[in-house]
Amino acid sequence: MTPLRSVRPAATTALALCAALALTAAVPAHARPGPAALPSVTPRAQTAPLYDDEQGGNADADDPAIWRNATHPGRSLVIATAKEGGLRVYDLDARLVQSLPAPAAPGPDHAPGRYNNVDLVRGVRLSSGRADLAVVTDRGHDRLRVHRIDPSRPGAPLTDVTDPAAPRVFSTGQDEVDEQATAYGLATWTDRASGRSYALASRRSRTSLALLELLPTAAGTVTYRKVRTLDLPSAFRLPDGSSWTPCGEPGELPQVEGMVVDPADGTLYAGQEDVGIWRMRADLTGKPALVDKVREYGVPGTYDEESEECAPGADPGFGGARVAADVEGLALLTERNGDGYLLASSQGDDTFAAYDRAPAARNAYRGGFRVGSAPGGPDGVEECDGAAVLDAPLGSRYPRGLLVVQDGRAAPAGAGREATGFTFVDLGRVLDALR
Repeated sequence: MTPLRSVRPAATTALALCAALALTAAVPAHARPGPAALPSVTPRAQTAPLYDDEQGGNADADDPAIWRNATHPGRSLVIATAKEGGLRVYDLDARLVQSLPAPAAPGPDHAPGRYNNVDLVRGVRLSSGRADLAVVTDRGHDRLRVHRIDPSRPGAPLTDVTDPAAPRVFSTGQDEVDEQATAYGLATWTDRASGRSYALASRRSRTSLALLELLPTAAGTVTYRKVRTLDLPSAFRLPDGSSWTPCGEPGELPQVEGMVVDPADGTLYAGQEDVGIWRMRADLTGKPALVDKVREYGVPGTYDEESEECAPGADPGFGGARVAADVEGLALLTERNGDGYLLASSQGDDTFAAYDRAPAARNAYRGGFRVGSAPGGPDGVEECDGAAVLDAPLGSRYPRGLLVVQDGRAAPAGAGREATGFTFVDLGRVLDALR
């Protein structure tokens, strides 16, 4: 990929993208394989449950990232978002190391900080020296938050180094922030040609993506500037000539959350939850391509205001065969021989799909799995939002690497309470299941 050369704030039009979509043949509903035959892998550990209520600090597990301690791999960390509950840092035994609160609301009538997604950037040159950073989307304030990772502080490895003057990502003022069409999904990327580091943020309830360059300041903090934006389609031409828009709450468009960048060639993969998985250049130039569609692609729906749910109509058979809406967390498994997989959380059927990492192979589907319960140990994973994977030895616990996934129905939940958490899986078991 060529380095970025200019600032182009104008968004790419969705109409041009719609025209570029390949119209694949319909797949009859009865011919689409279900998840029942997929292998099951058992987890090794899980975090203590988080509770999205006042007693639990409004903590709701969402998205993890894995930071590898190069000097002491067995002391690596998992950094994870808990929405209004802020950030959680865990060791490889899934024990809590550090808890950082999200920022308070700017006023009594405004939303508090809400940490949605997290990703890592290694070796950023700050005024105090090179550092690894954890970057987070703060959905409540429409900003990025940046934390320095310092392994010399084992009880508190994360320190907030966000520039106080860091701008909003999408909104022009607090009134617009209060509408909460704010920074949502996140992926980071360092351009190998220029050495510059970036964050890519999606926008809640919209189809927009923004490319943001991360900029260290003389004060030792980190800010960012918007380079360009891109809008994915919200309406789609189906093979029978009709037009389809995914059903949703009035005024809301099909949003993106899960994103990941392949560092080898700067390819961004973005999961548009009710549509499918897109592949595009991480600098948001060029033409996005739809790698795979959710099974529900093309299914008409009617929104019911009372239940706040969509009632689906008849399935015309234009959807994909591998993932069920929502398509959520995306993670890139990069093997040392250059091979690897794009992993996608198929939230609608509690499974994970694996695609060939190489765009030259058209990101062909390579298999799938589910995370089941371990006898006498952690429970299985349901309604997974976020995922992270690292194909590198992490001490004696995970000699073949680690997969961490969010569990939308963690156990034990407790009477009258719903719980979420994060589940740790030996990556070796996943690789064995896929081969």
